[in-house]
This record gives sequence, structure tokens and C-alpha cells, in this order.
Amino acid sequence: MIQLLFFSLLVGVFLFGMYLLRTGLYQLSAETMKNWLVHLADTPWKGFLLGIVITALLHSSSAVMIITIGLVAARILTFTQSIGIILGTNVGTTITAEIITFNIESSIIPLAIIGAILFFIKRANFRNTGLILLGISAVFGAMWGFEALAMPLKDMAYIQELLLALDNNLFYAVLAGAVLTAIIQSSTATTGIIMGFLSAGTMTLDTGIAIILGANIGTCVDALLASIGSGKEGKLTALAHTWLNIIGVFAFFPLIGLLAKVGESLSAQPDVQLAHVSVIFNIIVSLIVLPFAAPFGKIILKLHDRRKTQT
Repeated sequence: MIQLLFFSLLVGVFLFGMYLLRTGLYQLSAETMKNWLVHLADTPWKGFLLGIVITALLHSSSAVMIITIGLVAARILTFTQSIGIILGTNVGTTITAEIITFNIESSIIPLAIIGAILFFIKRANFRNTGLILLGISAVFGAMWGFEALAMPLKDMAYIQELLLALDNNLFYAVLAGAVLTAIIQSSTATTGIIMGFLSAGTMTLDTGIAIILGANIGTCVDALLASIGSGKEGKLTALAHTWLNIIGVFAFFPLIGLLAKVGESLSAQPDVQLAHVSVIFNIIVSLIVLPFAAPFGKIILKLHDRRKTQT
């Protein structure tokens, strides 16, 4: 029981670290990024590239989606322009997963100390840089904890049963990833948890991939909540995000075994394999959809209008 308590605490530390990191980065560059979206996302491809860059900088696809929904609701961006950005956020968030595979355990405490010192300096740029360093140290500290706790957790009978059920039914693993991400509201945190289990050898790569696919669906909850009261086009943006992720996940669900083989061929480390697979999956889905961004937007519009007519 105490292991579960520590595990819950680590999830909280990871989420708090992501919050500090995102807050520091957002306060340093939010207005610049909004201007980029407003002035440069005039085509799906430009929106896609901007979505990648801004999400990678903010380390939060949800934050970029919320900004985008707000801009669409304010009629600064059109719904069609948002589709490229949506696809870019899906790719950009995988960069965070790649970053947290780095081994910087020996630097966690020095980063935290430097971050704390900078945070207490009154100048805004120093404070925000301090938040970023504190966030990084918290995230990597939690990642170390996930890996250390994975084996003791596996020894618990009901955790063994849960892992066995997920290994035997990958559809359940997808559902688990969606539910977990919807609850903790962070696909990156879900990825970090699974990386800990993979690194400790307590989970198969196939199961990890299935959970990460589910996380792509669960992360849509933030956008759907943000779209409440945002008007028709804001809601359409959130719906497009949801449909894109659902369609992509179910299209690649039969290919989980193939994705696992590709990941294994790219790295010997299970956590790095998972990060690489996440990048590959999201890039392929985005490149398939991008040429059809405008027709996809029309389909979403028709579905929405049809449902509105029926109700």
C-alpha cells in the first residue's frame, strides 16, 4: 500500500514539474507564440510546423490546443487553419517524451538549487528561468522514482493481475491509456509512468505502445473542456482534434506489433523505443492527413451540422 502512496506522490511531483516548466516557458514567450500562430499559420503545412515548434517549446499539447481554440473562438484563426496546428501539437508533444529519456539524474539536485536561486530574483526573466529549471528537476526526479518503484509495484498481486490483463488484451491497454490520461490530464505524465515500467522490465513494449495510443485519445479531454462556451468554430476545433486522434489510434491499432519491432530496431533501451514509436506514429498520421486538411474540415462541419439538425 505504501508503494502506491509513493507512486501517487510521484505522479503529483511529475505533474507539478510539468506545470512549473510550462508556466515558466509560457510567461517567457506566450505573446510571441500567439503572434506566430496568428500571422504564420495561413496554410495547413505552416500550421503543422508551428504546432510542432510551439508545443515542443511549451511542452504541452493541451496548452497549445487551448490557445488555438481561444484564437478560433475569437475569429482570429479559422477552423480550417486550426487543423494543421492540431496535427503539429500531436507531433510536438512527442519531443517531450524524447527529452525525458535523457539520463540527467546526477544533475537533478544542482538544477533544483540553481532554479530555486533564480526564482527568488525579482526580475521576471530570472524567475521564469528558475521555474523552468525547477520543473525540469521535478520531472526527471519523478521519472527516476517511477523506474525505482516499478518493480516493487509489480510484486503486488493486483498490480500483477492488471499488467497481465493489459498484456493479454491490447484494447484494454488502449482504454487504460485513455482513461489514465483523461484523469491526470497529461499524456506526457502517462508516457513517463509507462517508461518507468518499461525500463524496469515489468511491462512489454506492445502494451506500452497500446497505452500511449490510448493517451492520444485521453489528451483530447482538455481541448473538449476548453471548447465549452467557445462558440461553434471553437467546438469544431476540439472535435477535429478528438476525431483525428481516435481515427489515427484505431487505424494503427492492428499495427502495434510492427511498431514494436520498429522501435526495437532503433534502440536497445525500452523507454527510448517507446519515445521513438510515439514520434513515428504521430508523424505518419499527420503526413497522411495534412494533404486532406480542407476536406477533413468539411467532413467535421457536415457531421456537426447534421447532428445539430437532428437535435
